[in-house]
Amino acid sequence: MTTTVYARVESPLGELLLVGEAAVGEPDAAGPDAAGGTGVRLLSLSMPGQKGGAVVQDGWRHAPGAFAGVARQLEAYFAGRSTRFDVPLAEGAGTEFQRRVWTVLESIPYGSTVSYGEVAAQVGASGAGVRAVGTAIGRNPLLVVRPCHRVIGADGALRGYAGGLDRKKLLLGIEGVEGGAG
Repeated sequence: MTTTVYARVESPLGELLLVGEAAVGEPDAAGPDAAGGTGVRLLSLSMPGQKGGAVVQDGWRHAPGAFAGVARQLEAYFAGRSTRFDVPLAEGAGTEFQRRVWTVLESIPYGSTVSYGEVAAQVGASGAGVRAVGTAIGRNPLLVVRPCHRVIGADGALRGYAGGLDRKKLLLGIEGVEGGAG
């Protein structure tokens, strides 16, 4: 059995809302994050104005200490000192198809981009399936950590991002991708 915990952290994208699952009975789910030993798993990372972003619910527990490690990794990423995340993720979110798409997102290297069509081909959903892939990417609950910002149009143009195209451009700029603003 789990309980939902959350914290807010500042970033160049605005205030991020981190939501996680902690095992009920954890000795200190408000203490260090899973990398520090509490077993909290990240369920969502969302930003202000995000389409479909998480909203704090009654019964959720404010536990900023539970996300200290995630916050450090985000800070290092935004400062250009880190190129990957090592964050325990909650399981079970999304449909089977969405999880296949999200697995492809997790494999896109830092500083690289791929097209929606390339993602569709990797999950066996070419042709009309590109739209379904775009929808699955748009429902990614872990912005930044699961790098959906690295998916662009076949013509190289920035297309769709739940956090807004300005933020997508900023993230790509941090990663040194041409067309991003770093």
